[in-house]
Amino acid sequence: MYILRSFQYSFCRIMFLVSILKLTATYTNCLCLNINYFFVIKFEMLNWRKKKPSQNVQHKYSDCQGDQENRQVYFRVIRFNDKEQFKKKSNRIKTAKYGILSFLPLFIIDQLIKFSNQFFLFISILQQIPDASPVGRFTTLLPLTIKFGFSAIKSIIQDLIKHIKDYKVNHKYVEVLRNGILVQERWSEIGIGDIIKVKNNNIIPADLVLLSSSELHGICHIETKHLDGEHNLKIRQCVKETSYCKELKDLIDLNGIIECELPNKLFYNFLGRLKIMNNNPIPLDNKQFLLRGSILRNSKWIYGVVIYSGHETKIMINKSLRSVLKESAMGKIQNSLLKMIFLLIFLLSITCALCSLWWIKNSTNKYWYLEQRDVNAYTFLLQSISFFVIFHNTIPVSYVYIEVVRFLQAWFINNDIDMYHEESNTPAKVRSRYLNVELAKVKYIFSDKTGTLTKNIMKLKHCSIAGELYPEGSQNKMIYNLINHSTKNYILEFLRIMSVCHTVIPEKSKLTDEIVYNASSPDEQALVIGSQQFGFTFHTRCPTSVTITTLNGEETYEILNILEFTNSRKRMSVVVRTPDGQIKLFCKGADTSIVKRLSKSGEKHKNQTLMHLNDFARSGYRTLCFAYKNITESFYNKWKDEYLKASVVLINRESAKNKVAEKIEKKLTLIGVTAIENKLQDNVPKTIQSLMCAAIKIWILTGDKEETALNIGLSTTLITQDSSIIIFDETKLTDLRHTINQKMYNLGNTIETMNCTLIISGRFLKHALSSDLKMKFLKFCLNCKSVICYRISPKQKAEIVDLVTKYTNEVTLAISDGANDVPMLHKASIGVGVVGLDGLKAYNASDYSIAQFNYLLKLLFVHGAWNYEKIIKMIYFYHYKTVVFNSLQLWFAIYSGWSGQVLFDRWNIFTYKSLFTVSLPIVMGLFLTTYSTETRLKYPQLYYQTQNVFSFKMFWIWIFNALFHSMFLFWICLFITKHEVIWIKGRVGDYSVLGNIIYTVTQIVY
Repeated sequence: MYILRSFQYSFCRIMFLVSILKLTATYTNCLCLNINYFFVIKFEMLNWRKKKPSQNVQHKYSDCQGDQENRQVYFRVIRFNDKEQFKKKSNRIKTAKYGILSFLPLFIIDQLIKFSNQFFLFISILQQIPDASPVGRFTTLLPLTIKFGFSAIKSIIQDLIKHIKDYKVNHKYVEVLRNGILVQERWSEIGIGDIIKVKNNNIIPADLVLLSSSELHGICHIETKHLDGEHNLKIRQCVKETSYCKELKDLIDLNGIIECELPNKLFYNFLGRLKIMNNNPIPLDNKQFLLRGSILRNSKWIYGVVIYSGHETKIMINKSLRSVLKESAMGKIQNSLLKMIFLLIFLLSITCALCSLWWIKNSTNKYWYLEQRDVNAYTFLLQSISFFVIFHNTIPVSYVYIEVVRFLQAWFINNDIDMYHEESNTPAKVRSRYLNVELAKVKYIFSDKTGTLTKNIMKLKHCSIAGELYPEGSQNKMIYNLINHSTKNYILEFLRIMSVCHTVIPEKSKLTDEIVYNASSPDEQALVIGSQQFGFTFHTRCPTSVTITTLNGEETYEILNILEFTNSRKRMSVVVRTPDGQIKLFCKGADTSIVKRLSKSGEKHKNQTLMHLNDFARSGYRTLCFAYKNITESFYNKWKDEYLKASVVLINRESAKNKVAEKIEKKLTLIGVTAIENKLQDNVPKTIQSLMCAAIKIWILTGDKEETALNIGLSTTLITQDSSIIIFDETKLTDLRHTINQKMYNLGNTIETMNCTLIISGRFLKHALSSDLKMKFLKFCLNCKSVICYRISPKQKAEIVDLVTKYTNEVTLAISDGANDVPMLHKASIGVGVVGLDGLKAYNASDYSIAQFNYLLKLLFVHGAWNYEKIIKMIYFYHYKTVVFNSLQLWFAIYSGWSGQVLFDRWNIFTYKSLFTVSLPIVMGLFLTTYSTETRLKYPQLYYQTQNVFSFKMFWIWIFNALFHSMFLFWICLFITKHEVIWIKGRVGDYSVLGNIIYTVTQIVY
């Protein structure tokens, strides 16, 4: 009867708890659905090419080029000084995650996403069942509550800080044009279409289109170091149609609209067009775009119109979108271990419960003082739960100890003095500490060349003009030929192109009167400085003209159009009106882009010039071809109208402009080529050799010519004297299948043992990877010790890295300094950014950042190997300690007739798993090393050996050791106390004395 009542009471308790869980689950699911729905809506709003936006915000796009796959594309239309059109679009921002009412449900959801929290909450619920928990009701619930409490306090503090920052930002003031006067308004009250005035050294409160500036020609300078980390000032310039709006009356009378793309995450891209009255549309792009968060410098004031506000600004969109989280193999290992341990505990609990039933059935009658219990399903369930609760401590409450070690390991990398570059004041930087252990398992390294392996400090070394070679130091020869030689006209045009065809900004130094050139590309800077050596000095740039000083005096060229360099075009052109009124096109670019656009008459010196170009490339220099073309007035006027139409489209603008540019960039006359030196960084050859000795395969991905790629392979020792070189270039495209099969047949399996370097052109690679031989060719590439890909685009780089990463399932590392290579860094298992002269985009987008390529050795061989070795041994030792402690309960169960009674006091259990189990593994994870820094750098082979530290075999060796040690410890202690402990007053010690003795010995020994 007693058992029946107990069962009824227990059943009611269980059903009550189940009901609570169901209600909680239902509430949680509803909340999750609402949150998911919110994010889906938010994402769809951003996906502006597919989702039709609200009609009062956008208009239908009507000037698509072609069918565009029958898509309807929408854009935003903004009228000046009309806040009502977007009255629902606030500039208020909120970065805080929680509110007063939403904190509790959102926090609970965040915590219950983790498997370990779900598991221990389940254990806590089981412990509330009467007669099921031998360790009390709160031994798991208390540490779990403490953990949740600390997490809640941390979340509240972090969120309060965000609330305070949000309040301060939203309550900043800026001048806004209202009803014909400038008034001070809070940032949160700014609306789309508002014209605002920003003063010098003030932060720009929203994404703006620049209308006018206090400076000449409508120029202003902005600082974006808080957005992208770059300290150099960036130049923005308004269109000339609004540059006159310097007074309030001009702004009030400004009647127009801006049509632009919908809010998106493309941080450095903006497309729009301005329509004033009945005039033709005026193209708007990044040159007129001011990002929220940037700071106005060196200008008294600017006027701008708000395009995107609040959470629609590019900086807020990029903050709200989650970055791609790269999964560490360590996480997979931990999950596998947890699953195995969970399964083991489950099976062990059932086994112990069955043994308990057997003991009750066969031995209870021998002991009169024991309660008679029925052998039934309820007893089996109760005993299974009891043993499961006893053994559950084998699974850690959390891997917080690993998080602590990861954080401190990242701190060690950030503060490594050997990886600090004094010249640029740049330390190493860890952004993804979850990948610390992956640094020890790299199998493939993909490296850019320019700025990554080289210093990116460029210098003009040689040039060839009209077939005549001018090596370094031949200024006198060129100046003489400029006056007396038959090629003097070619020399003149060549030097004019060098000093005019670029986007360099000249500035006078404040300390000296010398001109300082601010260039977006080191190549352009080298060419402009190089032209000075021959008497052609570029010194002034205006919005519509450039002025140079030549041997004959000053010359001013009117800039009619600039056809900018892109990776697809591989060239840059300017259309100018010369001082004598002629219209000319000056063009420079890669030989593959220029040579095929030459006229028949323009190939006069082609053979000799290209011979010099190939000589330059074989010497490792960067090469550029120079060409020009005379243009008639009538042709230009017709072409200009087409180009203007292409410049104002809002979809595929670059493609439309390129098509029109093709019409003018043809029938060119080749003038000459240049050779620009870009020296290797310090210790690059030594670094490459060490990496290859560590069984790491190196891929160099470059956009240079084949000869330059071959030279860089030799100079970096990627190609040695005993290397076998296999070349796949354009000439073999006609019989792709035959070429690949023949190479693989000739080499067979010997390629894996050969020191083989594969050199592939970008064009050949494109065809090979798009054919049915893709996997066969990829396997061929992976068997080579090293690969050099030349004439390859940034898109192809990302595709290759992604393909190798997915196909091999190995850890890949991509390293670059260029903004164009950011997709490659994201596709690799580990992305490493190098500080370069091309900006900090790659540096900021990477998982790890370093200042020099040779720092990669210490990052991988020392920090990577140490981190992996320490964490693996820490995991071994942690599970060893938990198994030792919890298997003592198993031996006690055998000794106590499978009673389900615990050996240790509940508070001993709590302190052991909360304190003693964690402290020593953390010390091991930080300071236990097998080889010194010097030894690891001296012997690269140790890096490869470290990759074999973890194995499931070794894990189970540690587990069986723990079982043996605990068994030895328990039975020895039991033997010592066999005749019981008798206190002074004659009282006999109970089983808790045995438990305390074993607990104490365990702490001392283990």
